[in-house]
Amino acid sequence: MKFEKFSKKQLSVFYWWCPDSRFRDCDAIICDGAVRSGKTLCMFLSFVFWALAMHPGGSFAVCGKTVSSLKRNIISPMLPVLEQLGFHCKEISTRSKVEIRRGKRSVTLWCFGGRDESSAALIQGMTLCGVLLDEVALMPRSFVDQALARCSVEGSKFWFNCNPENPTHWFYREWILKATEKNALYLHFTMQDNPTLSPKMLARYEKLYTGAFYERYVEGKWVANYGLVYPGFSEKDCASAPKHPKKFYISCDYGTVNPSSFGLWGFEGGCWYRIKEYYYDSKKRGAQLTDEEYYRELEALAGDRRIEAVICDPSAASFITLIRRRGRFRVIPAKNDVLDGIRRVSDALRSGRIKICSGCADIIREFSLYRWDDSAARDCPRKEYDHAMDDMRYFVSTVLYASGISRVAGAATR
Repeated sequence: MKFEKFSKKQLSVFYWWCPDSRFRDCDAIICDGAVRSGKTLCMFLSFVFWALAMHPGGSFAVCGKTVSSLKRNIISPMLPVLEQLGFHCKEISTRSKVEIRRGKRSVTLWCFGGRDESSAALIQGMTLCGVLLDEVALMPRSFVDQALARCSVEGSKFWFNCNPENPTHWFYREWILKATEKNALYLHFTMQDNPTLSPKMLARYEKLYTGAFYERYVEGKWVANYGLVYPGFSEKDCASAPKHPKKFYISCDYGTVNPSSFGLWGFEGGCWYRIKEYYYDSKKRGAQLTDEEYYRELEALAGDRRIEAVICDPSAASFITLIRRRGRFRVIPAKNDVLDGIRRVSDALRSGRIKICSGCADIIREFSLYRWDDSAARDCPRKEYDHAMDDMRYFVSTVLYASGISRVAGAATR
């Protein structure tokens, strides 16, 4: 990696803790704002420089939502940068530990994942000189509070980094709005604070998001989601069915009392098309179907096509068991993170990686009705008109974006 220049705000991250800085006595630094704004790189490098300069021989924590995401987003790309700058780095993956040395000074970084409430127990009992929390808004408060409590060494500091979420989020209320009270330096980043982004890339990100996601990830604002979940979709965007699809998947959102929705997806010309669908609402029809009856509808939707896999609602255990027992289809429980899935679907729709064919009336109807829950304290869509929306999300998250079978889709895309 070659460094040519840094923005004024990035340089502030590098120097805030130095003896001649007017912010040197701050206990914490908070960097939030737009995606791709250069926060993470300068914060991690500055964290390492500070650790070696102020606490040689000390132990530190570097935390992400999961250890694997932390290693993918920070550790793996940043260690070669440090090596390039003359540091000696040794990663001990089995212990989630990184040793960094420059001359006679060395520090130890311990890697932690703050995925859920149980994660707080992982970091208990440690004594730390400092902690860096990457994407802190994705971590539960119990984990963050426990990590901060471990920093009992004199001169220890907290380093926070995140993209905006809902303005009711605890981190926004307790740290960003109270930065002065907490004796924290607060720096808000925009994409213009990253000098490595070309005008072409800035324009690309401008077009990538809509609604609240645009305000958060491009403008860097802490705003609530509102209105339609997919405001950029219109029925006029529907496509004609592809003539000769090369691969097929079926995605399933299974319901007994609630509606069931199955979507048939075909790949052609670099795009996945929702070619056909099956939708059954037992409340409107006045009768519930059995697993056997749903399986017959699944076979009818597939026809004589070779289906790569059926991506199924992971909670539909009995239906998954039946599909596997029949032996015709490979079935894979879907990736089911709702918010990440919605972001991925938004990206796939805007980039043209998925298209909805004009004959898929039920998913087109749900696009116009699927809305954010304005009354909820956290981001979540309303639990209504979401069945075709869910089966589409399962397909996108599991085939287009997830590891494993996504490599099959990726190979076809290339």
